[in-house]
Amino acid sequence: MDINNVKSVYFVGAGGIGMSALIRYFLSKGKRVGGYDKTPSALTEELRKEGADIHYEDRVDRIGEAFRSPRETLVVYTPAVPESHTELTYFRQHGFEVMKRAQVLGEITRSARGLCVAGTHGKTTTSSMLAHLLKCSHVDCNAFLGGILKPYESNLMLSDKSDLTVIEADEFDRSFHWLTPYMAVITSADPDHLDIYGTAEAYRESFEKFTSLIRPDGCLLIKKGIRVTPRLRDGVREYTYSVTEKADFYAENVRAQAGNITFDFVGPGVVIPDVELGVPVKVNVENGVAAMAIAWLNGVTPEEIKRGMATFEGAHRRFDFHLKTDQVVLIDDYAHHPKELAQSILSVKELYAGRKVTGIFQPHLYTRTRDFADDFAASLSLLDELILLDIYPAREEPIPGVTSRIIFDKVTIPSKRMCRKEELLGVIASGKYEVVLMVGAGDIDRLVEPVKEILLKQVNKS
Repeated sequence: MDINNVKSVYFVGAGGIGMSALIRYFLSKGKRVGGYDKTPSALTEELRKEGADIHYEDRVDRIGEAFRSPRETLVVYTPAVPESHTELTYFRQHGFEVMKRAQVLGEITRSARGLCVAGTHGKTTTSSMLAHLLKCSHVDCNAFLGGILKPYESNLMLSDKSDLTVIEADEFDRSFHWLTPYMAVITSADPDHLDIYGTAEAYRESFEKFTSLIRPDGCLLIKKGIRVTPRLRDGVREYTYSVTEKADFYAENVRAQAGNITFDFVGPGVVIPDVELGVPVKVNVENGVAAMAIAWLNGVTPEEIKRGMATFEGAHRRFDFHLKTDQVVLIDDYAHHPKELAQSILSVKELYAGRKVTGIFQPHLYTRTRDFADDFAASLSLLDELILLDIYPAREEPIPGVTSRIIFDKVTIPSKRMCRKEELLGVIASGKYEVVLMVGAGDIDRLVEPVKEILLKQVNKS
């Protein structure tokens, strides 16, 4: 089936961040778009307003007439949906073309020049920065992102003059193997998704396979020191980047002062002094070097790069400030891997040295909790105070003996407590806080506004 010729597209798992970018893409092409998601969210409601027919019950009779013809309808699903899903089973049994999200993304971008950003962590911010730099320049781009980018308030960008397409390349379920990158970035390869890959070696090998897919006229940009051995085709150029040591592209003279971070960007034949980070978090220097390198390799001028970096506002749920007063600060972050978590906590402690940092963490997946319990505990022990929620299961069934307790018991700080999600607002209301960091990839973000309201009331009372 030629995806350009379909009349209707139906999404099973419509509320996922990657799926929603495809929904917006097909809506922009004038297709009839509908689908199912497990629960309503701000994102699904936005998609409904934009024209997508989305419902929240896994029932065949909820599938609209516009999506009943196998000849006219493409069905797109996310691997996060169980194979036993009733609607997915119906489509498969009735001769519909059923494709994974990554397959569709691969088809859409095959004729474009894909700028694909992969990595255990850092890929959303790096790809968002890159898209912003290109959009702010004379070069322009399309983009399929893994986060809602401020101030565009979308995870999809389209261009009528550029075939460059920024893609967040997801390694879950080997999804990024469907892509054909023109240029690829690997930000990190710390083992994750061991329920899929089995071993750390198999996880890293998937990144090596990813490098073998780069077009012969393209290039790979890889963070220096990553334990990945590229398998590049003849003609593919390879560059390294770093923020801690010299590489092909690197940062030097990093300065943090009065809430601002500036640095000098150095690359082959280019130096851009005094680059200002629009989102002044230390890890964003590293993400910024990667984004700036790819932008420069695609013809963005030093002046455009400098202006773009200063005006970058970040993606929602990536170190997102929701409250910033003299008395209390509230930050929301998507971190869900131990290394991401440690980076997030250390960034907060550096920004707010001398103030008590309270972390509210919701573990994501039983398997990830089981596989990295020791590492999670070590990261969470960097906090001054911990509130640990129950595991968000996402696509998984419970595993006997695997609960948040296996992390909690290994956390070494004395000020720690476990609580159920339903109890959190009561806990916050009865405590006193200075800097609150809410972290996790589940549905903890739905508690951010209620927590903010409680903290504001406490500030107004004092």
